[in-house]
Parts: sequence; structure tokens; C-alpha cells
Amino acid sequence: MATANKDLSAYDKDTIPNAKHFRFGIVVSEWNEQITEGLFQGAYDALTDNEVSQNNIVRWNVPGSFELVYGCKRMQETQEVDAVIAIGSVIQGETKHFDFVCSGVAQGIKDLNVRSNIPVIFCVLTDNTLQQAIDRAGGKHGNKGVEAAIAAIKMASLRQHSK
Repeated sequence: MATANKDLSAYDKDTIPNAKHFRFGIVVSEWNEQITEGLFQGAYDALTDNEVSQNNIVRWNVPGSFELVYGCKRMQETQEVDAVIAIGSVIQGETKHFDFVCSGVAQGIKDLNVRSNIPVIFCVLTDNTLQQAIDRAGGKHGNKGVEAAIAAIKMASLRQHSK
């Protein structure tokens, strides 16, 4: 298991670029809300811990993880943000639906990163069980939302310095 020996919430604050003047969008799936709210809180807390003002965090909700791609695209087009975080949770069921949703979301977010100069961070858990998702949304493996927020800060800084 890739996260078995890693705390997803751990980061060295001294290595994080100054985020005080950045603006972030967060698009959150309402599906598996118990998980996505935990991921959102982790991301939000990490951003504010790194001096991002609450006024510089824009949150939009979408119905499910598949809709994250459209939500992130509209966020890129209509909001003045330095990076977008896509938060979702897809849990394996008894059908192939899981595979199609996971693949579509991953490819869609990849496409947004290729086509736009505003980075989109992939914070979509794709777990086999609810317990695995809980463990990564503030449980025993930490919070993937924190990791996504730190990636968003780093990518916003890269964007700013590569202009």
C-alpha cells in the first residue's frame, strides 16, 4: 500500500513557498460527503496555516466526482485563482462504474492541466473500501486534502515564477 508508511498530512512548513498573496479554488464533490468534507477541511486548514486568507479561498460544490472536471474548468475560466483543487471520493462497488468514473476524472483533470495555465490538483480518492477512504481523509494515514493544498501552493508558486 503506497500510503502505509506515509502521513499524508506531514509537511515541512519551512519548505513551502509564501502563499499569502495566492488565491485558490476548491471544487468539492457532494458524493461520499463524509469523505469529501474531511478532505476539504484538511485542504482549507493547510492553506490557512500557510497564510492564505479565508477571502482568497473560493469553494464550489458539484454533485459527484465526474462533475469535478466541469466545475474546475469553470473555476479556471471565471475566477481569478492561482490553482484549483479538485476534491472527490470514488469507492469501488460491484460494477465497472468505478473504473469509468475514476478514468474519466483523472483524464479530465489531466486535460485541464495541459490546456490551461492554471494548475488543477488531483485530490480524488479512489479506494476499494469506505475504510480506506476514511483512513486518507483525516484517519490513520493523515489527510490527502492537506497534501493537495501543499501541492497547490507549490504549483501556484511555479506558475508565478515561470511567467
